[in-house]
Amino acid sequence: MTGLRWGILATGGIAHAFTSDLRTAGLTVTAVGSRRPEAASAFAEEFAIPHAHGSYEDLVADPDVDIVYVATPHGRHLEDAALALQAGKHVLIEKAVTLDADEATALRDIAAGAGLLAMEAMWTRYLPHMVRLRKILAEGTLGEVRTVFADHTQRISSDPSHRLNALELGGGALLDLGIYPMSFIWDVLGAPTSLRASGRLGETGADTEVAVSLTHASGAVSSFVTSSRAAGPNTAHIVGTEARIEIDRVWYTPTSFRVIGHDGTVREEYRSEVEGRGMQFQALYAEKLLAEGRTDSDVLPFSESVAIMASLDEVRSQIGVVYPEKR
Repeated sequence: MTGLRWGILATGGIAHAFTSDLRTAGLTVTAVGSRRPEAASAFAEEFAIPHAHGSYEDLVADPDVDIVYVATPHGRHLEDAALALQAGKHVLIEKAVTLDADEATALRDIAAGAGLLAMEAMWTRYLPHMVRLRKILAEGTLGEVRTVFADHTQRISSDPSHRLNALELGGGALLDLGIYPMSFIWDVLGAPTSLRASGRLGETGADTEVAVSLTHASGAVSSFVTSSRAAGPNTAHIVGTEARIEIDRVWYTPTSFRVIGHDGTVREEYRSEVEGRGMQFQALYAEKLLAEGRTDSDVLPFSESVAIMASLDEVRSQIGVVYPEKR
């Protein structure tokens, strides 16, 4: 490990979950910043963090911070991550990494120009069961992968003022929830060659349900469904000619899976044993990269984060979601 000193930018629920897991992993958190000084102070007290800053500018200027976790809504990610990068800090940016591919490209260029790490906090990719899953795929255990499908469906809130329903914050099921199965499909099958999407929009114009079908260069097909108004099974499947993988609920968190042969025989059963929520693994990987002198993730290169955002842009275009600042 590099002994990096983490700064937490914003103090919402995801920042609490991430910081708790950093503590579980024994990593160093030296500062937190909020636009409300009282929120920063309360967060610092909760997690015994030495420095509480009443602005994001003060947080990124803190000489005791090496890397900043950007935990604001994705409508602010470009502004907040750029602020940290321009202050010479590495960044781990909550997913979705930005509102769209153009913003993600801008962040990529800022980070590359500064020689700093910019990494999307798609924490699922770094979980132990996903690491094992990728090894099984690389070994050819499934044969030719023919299809992948997954859902991320939750009953969250129909309140128009809720963050997930606020278009000005990048609200909608797609960027908050649907990015998980989209990124998963990219991880397994690579870039899609085409996609078709349909969806339902809520009262504010934000998407509440989205269904997407994709095709891939190998000939494989994939699909996913996401919803912010109804909870589904939240499972995922990878189906090959020789075997399939069934990932239990909740597939994007530490969970279990089975490898099942085409004859129905269970060939392997994997069960996660993870302390905490599991968000620490992405942080540990970021520290490993920087200890090795690298500034891009080979598990999720930033160029792939940009390309995934372009796929999500196409989905939004097809279902008619337009953010106010993008009109």
